[in-house]
Formats: sequence, C-alpha cells, structure tokens
Amino acid sequence: MIFKNIIKNILRVIIHHLNWLNADWEDKSLIFQAKNLMSSNLWREEDQNFNLASKEFRVYSQWGDDGIIQYLIHTLNIENKKFIEFGVGNYFESNTHFLLVNNNWSGFIIDGSKKCMDIVINNPFFWRYDLNLKTAFIDKENINDLLEYSNFSNIGLLHIDLDGNDYWILDSLDMDKYNPDILILEYNSNFGPDRKITVPYDPLFSCIDAHFSGQYFGASLSALEELAEEKGYYFIGCNSAGNNAYFLKNKFKSIIGPKTVKKGFVSGKYRDDRDINGELIFSSRESCINSIRGLPVFNIKTSKIEDF
Repeated sequence: MIFKNIIKNILRVIIHHLNWLNADWEDKSLIFQAKNLMSSNLWREEDQNFNLASKEFRVYSQWGDDGIIQYLIHTLNIENKKFIEFGVGNYFESNTHFLLVNNNWSGFIIDGSKKCMDIVINNPFFWRYDLNLKTAFIDKENINDLLEYSNFSNIGLLHIDLDGNDYWILDSLDMDKYNPDILILEYNSNFGPDRKITVPYDPLFSCIDAHFSGQYFGASLSALEELAEEKGYYFIGCNSAGNNAYFLKNKFKSIIGPKTVKKGFVSGKYRDDRDINGELIFSSRESCINSIRGLPVFNIKTSKIEDF
C-alpha cells in the first residue's frame, strides 16, 4: 500500500508538470478578446471615482489584475517597458505573463522553486520573449544582489507577492535604482484596514510552516501604504479579490488621484485556508481571521511585537 501511494504521488507530480508544459502560454483567442475589450471606449474612459475593479479582466492573472495593469500602462503612458515580479510560481498564472506576451515588455522573475522555474525554461514560449529568471529564496539580505541579475534600472512595474516577508523585502529594496512607475504589493486582508502590522521578520519564513492554515503571512494594507509613501508612492486602490494593492509614483497624482486605505481597502473574497492536515476547508473570512488570533505580529509604529 505504501509503495502504491508513492507511485501515485510520483505520477501526480509528472502529470501536473506535463499539464503546465502543454498549457497554452500564448492563448491567441483570449489575447484577441482582451484586445477587443481594450479597444472599447467604455473600458478606456476615465472613471471619475476611479474604481480599479471596473477595469479588471483576466487572461493569465489569477484575478482581474491583467485588466488593471493594462489600463494603468495605457493611461499613464509608461515609457520604461520593463518589469520585475517575484513569487511567480510557475509563471503561468501571474500578473506579468499577459504584459509579456501582449505588450512584449522585458521581464525578470524570481521564485524559490526550481521545479517551477524549470517549467518556464522548458516551455516553447520562453525563447520568444525577453524574459530572464532566477531561482532563489528571497530575503532582505540578498534581494538587491539577486536583482543585479536583471541588469535593469528604472523599470515600469514591480510586483511583490511572497506570502511572507513582503514588507521587509520592500523596506530593503533599492527603490532609487529600480524606480518602478507602478508598484503592486500583496497584502493580507486578514490583518484588516486599520492596524499597521506585519509578520515578524524571519529569513526562512513560510506561511504554511508558520501556521497550518496558510492565513498568517505578509503585512496589512496600512503598513504597506505607509512604507510605500516613505518611498515616494501613493495608494490608488485594490483589486476586487482583496489581495493586491496598487501604488503609483507621486508624479502621476495629476492623472490618477490617491485613495485612503479606509476607502480603498477590500477584504479577501477567496477561501484558501487549510486544516491541520493541509486540506482546503473553504472557511469564511471571519473564520480565517479567527484561526490566527493571538499569533505574533510586528507593529511598525511602536516597533514592538504584539498579539494579532
């Protein structure tokens, strides 16, 4: 029985790997539909209240971020057509995949999984685009050295999605050098809109290892907004899924105005919490929040550890 289970697990991994290799990384029908949508006046028109959700559509992004990003680069007329994204998994379902194949931007991606990065390298689409990658587990001591491999400076977009030390990595990043026009940060909506908190720094942080639920990670939107402001960025809103926050360089304020965290915060709608055995249990957001009550968080205002 044990041997059969081992064989089943091996076959499951092989099939999963082959499925990603056979997936359509340049889905022409989806790209064509997206182009039609983007050519419409309704999608292009400026929204006085600027609701990011009204610009959403999905080609390769996990949620509607493909549409938000396309709207921003069109409206802001971004000239530096380069992006950096870390925490991409196998890159198929990422926020810069469509930017790569639709707009032909140059990109640099990082992920800690060699298996995931091998899927990208071994895919036929890889040679057709100016995409470089690095396999590495990111911490605040190595982030700037890792980004040297990109040979980039003054980029158009930076996306940080690490499910862990996101706040600490942003704090350590040489933003003067990379100077992204658009900054996308994953936030943990479980932490709510008010408290300025993050998980304490641990260079080996893993959200599943930190708590079986997978709900204890990252930083609150308020904490990220304050840090982004210190680095010359302002908040414009979140995606409708409630996991990605958007920031722009201050020079764009006359084009798209800022939002307060109170007005722009979106609570997560997805149900990805797990039980002690690692199985998805599809709990409510309130249950997700309660599952991590009492765990330590770092208050960036007091610089002290406190209970969530």
